[in-house]
Amino acid sequence: MIDWAWIDRNSGQILDRTLEHLYLTLVSVGLGIIISLGLTLIVLRWRRAYAPITITAGILYTIPSLALFAFLIPIVGVNATNAIIALTSYTLLILVRNFVAGIDGVPSATLEAADGMGYTARSRFWKMEVPLAMPVIIAGVRIATVTTVGLVTVSVVLGLGGYGFFILRGFQSRQITQTLVGLLLSVILATLLDLLFILAQKLLTPWHRRAS
Repeated sequence: MIDWAWIDRNSGQILDRTLEHLYLTLVSVGLGIIISLGLTLIVLRWRRAYAPITITAGILYTIPSLALFAFLIPIVGVNATNAIIALTSYTLLILVRNFVAGIDGVPSATLEAADGMGYTARSRFWKMEVPLAMPVIIAGVRIATVTTVGLVTVSVVLGLGGYGFFILRGFQSRQITQTLVGLLLSVILATLLDLLFILAQKLLTPWHRRAS
């Protein structure tokens, strides 16, 4: 079923598409984290902003990727910027909800103890609330990352797509090897990135592991 000779002949192209897929995924999720952190800080300061922010992010999340790519073409053109803007928008709902839920989940007794120890609001947030919320925060990042790995393949309509290039070309040429390479490598990449974030969580929250 799998043409191993084709894989050997196209190993260089497979590497190039892997790097492209990884680039689009990490840049989009990275920008999503930065934007979502800013939105979370706004929500924590003005609670009334939570509903409009999540509703807007929810609307963006429901827009079909092909439609969003087409909408952005007159604005930014047919390029990686188009794909990154669209892919980043799909991470916001997941990340904002998890960031806010993580911070809100910090026990009030812990916050009171921090205040009693003389922490300022800013130092308490970065030194106490964020570390304690890290499991929930990383859970959101994991979901956003795995979702983005899958969505990157759709950007093949822009001439990008990473592994989506092989999936589309396999369907067009009816060559099962290319389709399987695209599908399997997408699953493997998503799994590896998910495992890396699990490892990062264990390293960043050793107290959580001991408590478990």
